[in-house]
Amino acid sequence: MASFIGQNTQIGLASPVKRVDECIDPSTFESLANKPVSATSGFSVMKNPRVNKGLSFSEEERVKLGLKGLLPPAVMTLDQQVERAIQRIRALPTMLEKYVYTQTLQDTNETLYYALLLKHTYETMPLVYTPVVGQACIEFSDIYRQNPRGLYLSINDRGNIRKYLDNWPVKDVRAIVFTDGERILGLGDQGCDGMGIPVGKLALYTACAGVHPDYCLPVTLDAGTNNQTKLNNPNYIGLKQPRVRGEEYFSFVDEFMAAAQDAYGENVMLQFEDFGNTTAFQLLHSWQDRACTFNDDIQGTSSVALSGILSSKRITGRPLEDNVFLFLGAGEAGVGIAELIAYAITKDSSLDIESARKKIYMVDSQGLVCKARLDKLQHHKVNFAHDVEFVDTLEAAVDLLKPTALIGVSTIPQAFNESIIRKMAEMNEHPIIFALSNPTSKAECTAEQAYTWTDGKVVFASGSPFEPLVLNGKRYEPGQGNNAYIFPGVGLGVVAAKATRITDDDMYVAAKALAETVDDSRIEVGCVYPHLNNIREVSAVVAAAVAENAYNRGTVANLNDRPDSFITLVKSLQYQPGY
Repeated sequence: MASFIGQNTQIGLASPVKRVDECIDPSTFESLANKPVSATSGFSVMKNPRVNKGLSFSEEERVKLGLKGLLPPAVMTLDQQVERAIQRIRALPTMLEKYVYTQTLQDTNETLYYALLLKHTYETMPLVYTPVVGQACIEFSDIYRQNPRGLYLSINDRGNIRKYLDNWPVKDVRAIVFTDGERILGLGDQGCDGMGIPVGKLALYTACAGVHPDYCLPVTLDAGTNNQTKLNNPNYIGLKQPRVRGEEYFSFVDEFMAAAQDAYGENVMLQFEDFGNTTAFQLLHSWQDRACTFNDDIQGTSSVALSGILSSKRITGRPLEDNVFLFLGAGEAGVGIAELIAYAITKDSSLDIESARKKIYMVDSQGLVCKARLDKLQHHKVNFAHDVEFVDTLEAAVDLLKPTALIGVSTIPQAFNESIIRKMAEMNEHPIIFALSNPTSKAECTAEQAYTWTDGKVVFASGSPFEPLVLNGKRYEPGQGNNAYIFPGVGLGVVAAKATRITDDDMYVAAKALAETVDDSRIEVGCVYPHLNNIREVSAVVAAAVAENAYNRGTVANLNDRPDSFITLVKSLQYQPGY
């Protein structure tokens, strides 16, 4: 199968390069240059990450802006700055130090930061997001830097949320990622320290898809934390109180949602991020028909997982509806993936939704989800409580159900043991095994284990990256089911279309578009996802599909604005860092 990229899409064409000062405030440099040089003008420019160029200020700019003496004499190009930065990152001894250095670049010179991410995406993505961001959230209060990077709104601010949104200096906000910090990756409640996730995800909106950084706003909704380690830490930057529950909590989130729409318009995209199982589904169901919103842990994860499964057909030869799926983990990620798979089966076959769901089974902490447990199940698991015998272990469920696909979203490391994986290979010529839990320490198995125990027969993907390996003379490149393949493109598509709603159908369309970007060379090494180095091109394809779907559904601000070419539209909006 040929790659979708390059087939009449014009994806390889460069977008017009915009100077950061042109994108942010066209008058900034001109006004400063025309004023008498003062002791503060140049210093202020250097302290503003949106307009700071560091050593890339020209001699003329240094004179006009009052920068002489504030910078060393050398003048560097942006490319030289990027090379210097990546060399420094490579020299640092720990991943957390690399993270802090990278984030410091964002605090001081946004253009350089995004140019670095864009040129070295594969190398820097693990620093910006998973797996390093998990450790960053654990230590967030201890490594906190004073530069404001997003808004912190606490439950004590209720009644004033709309007013406090005005404290953010940028008024044209189009994409908000917000968290309450209750379920950060597989690490649990990190409270206010969960801010590392919205910051990292919005950086990927820009680096991976080209959503302009000025349009992006990270937000933490601090309702307290039940993490005693955080509460005992004298450096903890959040509310030192137990997590608020119930009506008071939901009214806090509702006030924020309404305030954001009032401040930034009906089509501002609001992405729920790392909310707990007890609130995530309720909040999504409450707001998905009232706002342009989605939950990345439920819907983004489901879309990227579905895409990998769709791509796997090129290796297994099995149509989607011929699979039997067994999940380890029945939380928001697991149920989200399961529901989207069921939806996709109804789109790609003659099966109805109930019949599609009967091809999907789940094992939670108590054992196999089934009708015998119906009266004690959480509401989000009920659709997958089938009329089958109850067994209390994953391996017993594998024996009973003989699945073709095993999906791990449990955060239980090494849950896919050698016996289970070997059984999957005995039952299937090409078993699908996705160990999707993050960070790497929580993965249900490693890539090496999956390939070795199946003699290379497995179709493998993971949530965090694993290195390529050679087995019996054949090279394998494990696919990373990274949400970054989906949510940045969805965000760009929504911004481009000025969509007012995001639906499950958008996530299905995004998954199909992503699967079509996987070229034959990736399939040959067993990888069901495109290379991260192509993420900008991939995100443009996803964005175009999502934008077109929004117009087809009629959920856009103005149907009369429909473009002749959606790929041209999204490419024209992609931010390119440059001085």
